[in-house]
Amino acid sequence: MEAALLIVSILLIIIVLLQSGKAEGAARILSGGGTELFTNRKERGSELFITRLTFVLGMIFFLISLIAMFIS
Repeated sequence: MEAALLIVSILLIIIVLLQSGKAEGAARILSGGGTELFTNRKERGSELFITRLTFVLGMIFFLISLIAMFIS
């Protein structure tokens, strides 16, 4: 169980680091350059896949953590 949790957590860290910077908008607000703040940007292709994979890995991490808590 611990090995699965370790593998999922490492994969989750790698996938989060691969994601493009979505927090750039917040930095632009603070610096005063928020002209593109409210534009609707849709994720496509690999960006959408990475977002969905991040969600799935996060849910797997959460479920494995809950199961490990109830077992021990």
